[in-house]
Amino acid sequence: MSIVKSGPASPRAKSGPQNNCDACSLFLGHSRQAWYQDNARRRKRQEHHAQVLDFVARVRCRQPRIGARKLHYLLNTQADKRLNIGRDRLFNLLDEYRLLVPVKRAYHKTTNSHHRFYRHPNLLKPGPEQVTALEPEQVWVADITYLPLRNSSAYLSLVTDACSRKIMGYHVGENLQTENVVKAFRQVLKLRKTTSPLVHHSGRGCNTVQRSISQFMKEMK
Repeated sequence: MSIVKSGPASPRAKSGPQNNCDACSLFLGHSRQAWYQDNARRRKRQEHHAQVLDFVARVRCRQPRIGARKLHYLLNTQADKRLNIGRDRLFNLLDEYRLLVPVKRAYHKTTNSHHRFYRHPNLLKPGPEQVTALEPEQVWVADITYLPLRNSSAYLSLVTDACSRKIMGYHVGENLQTENVVKAFRQVLKLRKTTSPLVHHSGRGCNTVQRSISQFMKEMK
């Protein structure tokens, strides 16, 4: 009868956290302590992110379009200091979970080029008849821009000198009527100092090419 003595277990048979730490230390150059510390930091960061996301969800229930900057301010002014978070980390966290609010950009059309009125040639366009603004009061550029107000909207008609970039005249109106453009031009004429030939350049919208504008230009001559 033969008796088989059981010897110590082979080192290869060992498994578990200690063996994982030994492998980490052997192949990755990190100690067992560093491995545990990294796991602890990961768990703490995940818990912190969960608290922040829960706060964001509660705030968004009342204000669905509140942005990341206001959320950052609210988080860092809470009595619970565990909600404190840096601006860039908050942006990255919201971006990771697709919680960033897309920006709505208001667009207001101020030019209608589809009309029956005559379109004058563009004298500033490169070509044999091109006019280059080399001195003030040689080329005036007219434009209309949108002004948002609290309860309504307004439109700003501008006349700018192409050489000096100076705003020569303006008029604020409640609509895009041609009369507003004419009023801006009348204001400009009072400030004109020379009698040299003048080129008026504007967009091809109907509010800047109607007959009242053409008639006004003839009066200027």
